[in-house]
Amino acid sequence: MKKNCAERKTVVFLPLIKTSQKFRDILNQAGFRAAEVNGNSHDRDEILKDFDQGKYNVLCNSMLLTEGWDCPSVDCIVVLRPTKVRGLYCQMVGRGTRLCEGKKDLLLLDFLWHTSRHELCRPAHLICKSDEVAEKMTKNLENAACPVDIEEAEQQAESDVVAQREEALAKQLSEMRKRKRKLVDPLQFEMSIQAEDLTGYEPSFGWEMAPPSEKQKNTLEKLGIMPDEIDNAGKAQMLLDRLSKRRENGLTTPKQIRFLESRGFQHVGTWQFEHAKKLIDRIAANGWKVPGSIRPAEYVPAS
Repeated sequence: MKKNCAERKTVVFLPLIKTSQKFRDILNQAGFRAAEVNGNSHDRDEILKDFDQGKYNVLCNSMLLTEGWDCPSVDCIVVLRPTKVRGLYCQMVGRGTRLCEGKKDLLLLDFLWHTSRHELCRPAHLICKSDEVAEKMTKNLENAACPVDIEEAEQQAESDVVAQREEALAKQLSEMRKRKRKLVDPLQFEMSIQAEDLTGYEPSFGWEMAPPSEKQKNTLEKLGIMPDEIDNAGKAQMLLDRLSKRRENGLTTPKQIRFLESRGFQHVGTWQFEHAKKLIDRIAANGWKVPGSIRPAEYVPAS
């Protein structure tokens, strides 16, 4: 904020009144002229007026200013309040989208990666029939060296999307054929090990909402989990922690689960590693066919 907000009129959204007040104090210690308002503020109208007139350059609040308040000169929004609701996120960002003389743009500092979950409307969305084409058109416009006719840009984006879609689909199908033979879908793994905490997980903190890191994805794939359907770092870390504990406790690996459940065995995730290994060795010795004396749907490992 010191680097990007010093010369801007900024509104900060935080989750709690105490957090908002604490952040105001931190900003003032850092050289900002910050104020704070909340539903219990007796001098709220005076503070809002002073902010509008430039006495303060940062205004902190907890949910108070999402609607019903208008200050067109605001040109920076800082979002530090988690939300799963797109409408609420749009309301927060909308406090800075009013037109004002001398205002060139709006700077949005999205520390919680909300933009990856709640796509905001851009000019391309006003004319494109699909979000996919709108996103491609937006990227094309960002890379254009000179002004572009908006209708021509839409047509080019549609053509680009079709070509990309065909190329991506062919590549994806080829890769998925190879990977699916080796990797376990996360949901299959969670159901097999009966992990309700994993299945119902929702990220709460900023770092959890971030996309999984390349290191997390590579490690999950190395351990036999397909990382494609894992959309946040919190879930990825929970899976990695669970896999580590299962290894310590001598339980089945994702690859053992994939192999045996593909043959009809049930809840292999609750088995011991050694039991699964012996059964797989027995199947391998039988030409990779389940022995006739074993009924997979009814099979229970010897304790």
